[in-house]
Amino acid sequence: MEAFEYAIKKDVRNNPIVREVDQARQRELWRSAAIALLLVAVVLFSAWQHFELLRHGYRIEKLQQDYASQQELNRRLRLEIETLRSPARIERLATDRLHMVAPGLGDATVIQRVVPPAAPPKSIVASR
Repeated sequence: MEAFEYAIKKDVRNNPIVREVDQARQRELWRSAAIALLLVAVVLFSAWQHFELLRHGYRIEKLQQDYASQQELNRRLRLEIETLRSPARIERLATDRLHMVAPGLGDATVIQRVVPPAAPPKSIVASR
């Protein structure tokens, strides 16, 4: 008898069912969506701040490395300037390359500055 049931066509009414919108459930859905959106915004803002902080940290570290390398270069250049200004080096270059000689005791001539005498009183002095 059970096998016979499949052969009988059952009359099923398949009319579309219209549901009423449950306002309380709708409000709860919107509230949940707003809370979820707020949480996502907070997480995104927090992640953005974190990555900006990391980016600035890397930039500060790079600038500090650049500053240290520039300080080292400055130190080396100052040392090179001081070695180039050395009186012993200048004397050696003058004698070797330019074939200069050091003056002897009798070679030096001292020139004294001549100070003109003061004009006599009550006289006219011409100026150029």
